[in-house]
Amino acid sequence: MRRKQLFILIALVFLGVTAVAVWLFSNHGKVGADALTLYGNVDIRQVQLSFNGSERIAGMLVKEGDAVKKGQLLATLDTVRLAGNVDLQQAQLAAQQQLVARLEAGSRPEEIQKAQADLEAARIDADNAEHTYQRIKTLVEQNFVARQQADDARAGAEAAKAKLHSLQEVLKLVQLGPRKEDIASAKAVLNANVAALGVTRKALADASLYAPDDGVIQGRILEPGDMASPQRPVYTLALTDPIWVRVYVQETALGKLKPGMSAEVSTDSFPGKHYHAWIGYISPTAEFTPKSVETTEVRSSLVYQARVFVCNSQDELRLGMPATVSIPLGQPPATDASHCQNN
Repeated sequence: MRRKQLFILIALVFLGVTAVAVWLFSNHGKVGADALTLYGNVDIRQVQLSFNGSERIAGMLVKEGDAVKKGQLLATLDTVRLAGNVDLQQAQLAAQQQLVARLEAGSRPEEIQKAQADLEAARIDADNAEHTYQRIKTLVEQNFVARQQADDARAGAEAAKAKLHSLQEVLKLVQLGPRKEDIASAKAVLNANVAALGVTRKALADASLYAPDDGVIQGRILEPGDMASPQRPVYTLALTDPIWVRVYVQETALGKLKPGMSAEVSTDSFPGKHYHAWIGYISPTAEFTPKSVETTEVRSSLVYQARVFVCNSQDELRLGMPATVSIPLGQPPATDASHCQNN
């Protein structure tokens, strides 16, 4: 008698386990006459926010759970060194700008006039030295003065002529102005200074961390005084848009779905409330399947991930929340199914 009761108990347990397994497998999707029902969980995108630079954190302006808007300032770095670099680059740029302006302007009229005056004085000295040499040369021929005096006078005349020729070339250079190669070189240095200033200004701008999109601060990782770097996240931001339900579809129901088809999402947290949704993505590959498929039985158990995007205007859906998706079958091709409706 006891053995019979034991067999009955084992049979009941087996039937219960089988029923649970069948229920779990059916949760991949139930196909009715008019709609396909899928079960999944709410999913969102998460962003690891970090500074694009290395410096001490000066301020953290938000904390976990705070809702932030796109472009909102979230944290700042110490900017003393960065601001000093900007001032230095600005001063170097201003000095190079003045140099380029001076080269492009050429010689001033006063510089040309001075070169002309120096040339005229050298011409007079050269003429006087030549006349002196000729007189002494005549006296040497008449044996009134020593030949050494004539040699000295000739050397003085030649030196005066050389100085005259040198000042003639100086006047030409002053009149021509700077070489075009010197101007081009100065402009190249100026462009380098402009680029360097842009880099330092970008580094200063990167000392402020802004929200890339609307979302909720999920994690605050660093604190003021910590050393920030591009490799160290400061915040974890959970984006509030888009929000989707991650579901899995059996291969036998895959042909009934198309991206853009409208759907409705409901949750246990808000009984009786339905959220407008649409199919945004169907995976092109199966998951949790063997590498080779040879039988129809195995093919029928394949599942494909799909994302059903949902409108969350009242911020009621949360990451990981179980959800039920109902997709009407036989609906016309999607046009504006992705537009959220007021609900």
